[in-house]
Amino acid sequence: MRGSIGRRVGTAVIILGPLLLIGAFVAERAGISFLAIQILAWPGYMWGVLFLYLVLWLLVGEVIRPFSRRWINRGSAVVEDALVPAGAPDHVTPDQPVDPAPVSRRLFVSRAVGGAAAVAAVSTVGYGTYGVLAGPRVKQLTVPLANLPRAAHGMRIAVVSDIHLGPILGRGFAERVVETINGTQPDLIAVVGDLVDGSVEHLRSAVEPLSRLKARHGAYFVTGNHEYFSGAEEWIEHVQELGMHMLANSRVELPYFDLAGVNDIQGKSIGQGPDFTAALGNRDLARTAVLMAHQPVQIHDAVKFGVDLQLSGHTHGGQVWPGNLVAGLANPTVAGLERYGDTQLYVTRGAGAWGPPVRVGAPSDITVIELASKQA
Repeated sequence: MRGSIGRRVGTAVIILGPLLLIGAFVAERAGISFLAIQILAWPGYMWGVLFLYLVLWLLVGEVIRPFSRRWINRGSAVVEDALVPAGAPDHVTPDQPVDPAPVSRRLFVSRAVGGAAAVAAVSTVGYGTYGVLAGPRVKQLTVPLANLPRAAHGMRIAVVSDIHLGPILGRGFAERVVETINGTQPDLIAVVGDLVDGSVEHLRSAVEPLSRLKARHGAYFVTGNHEYFSGAEEWIEHVQELGMHMLANSRVELPYFDLAGVNDIQGKSIGQGPDFTAALGNRDLARTAVLMAHQPVQIHDAVKFGVDLQLSGHTHGGQVWPGNLVAGLANPTVAGLERYGDTQLYVTRGAGAWGPPVRVGAPSDITVIELASKQA
């Protein structure tokens, strides 16, 4: 009905939704108060992803609409041609009540398709939100390395990326991530960038649980592109205060292999881009090299420097379908393990989410990689 409450609410959502979404995008880079960013982020990002899936489900509805009409023609009582029962008078007197006109076949199908699309969109987004907020799953993977010595066979690296602590995912989420990682009892923890979306000042409490990460050989960190949107120099200092070892275009000689890390490509914006020569030059090529590099596209330099295994994130596996198709255009590998020459690349889907706390078709993960020696 024109002017009904439902119609007014719908109109308000259609008008305010895009404004909130744009506001959420702009606010994170505009330097406004963190509280204002939090207020805008939830409704803005959620409206965006809900609108996406409403459009996609409506497209599905358009595909099945012709079949729905045929079904209604055969069995539905709502038929335009059956407006007057058999034997009814051809006219009505002023004293006779007039029944409301029945819903037309076309309008009935349109309402049914629209309603079903709305329910499907809300269900899809709801399920995807639950998957993120419940925390990442543990994924197990064995990676054979040709040069790995027998003594290192079975060494376990917990790979985590893209936690994205910020205006939506906070301290509680960080605690779930830490609990999950520690529960795997890894020998080494590799945090491969995009830890935060916000400044140290605003997220100091949110990241504090990361100080409780435990592994026999420690936890190591490299920057992602979002660190450079959030004050990278402060975060480089603060992650070390949390007990993580910073690998900024550098490497460390661990028992049995070298662990190296390079800055994210976004670091070029402040003169701190990746430097593979600093991280991998002049090393003993007989030793296995594992590289932490946030973006999968850095694999090409890794191959040149004889890296055995690169650990990356950044893609989120696409995060929300069909985002994986878009991510595939910009990244050599969207998720999983692939080989490039003599170098293997593993890309985790990440533990958190950027923007809307929703994942569809790309579940979050913390991957425990078990290194396997071919000499064992």
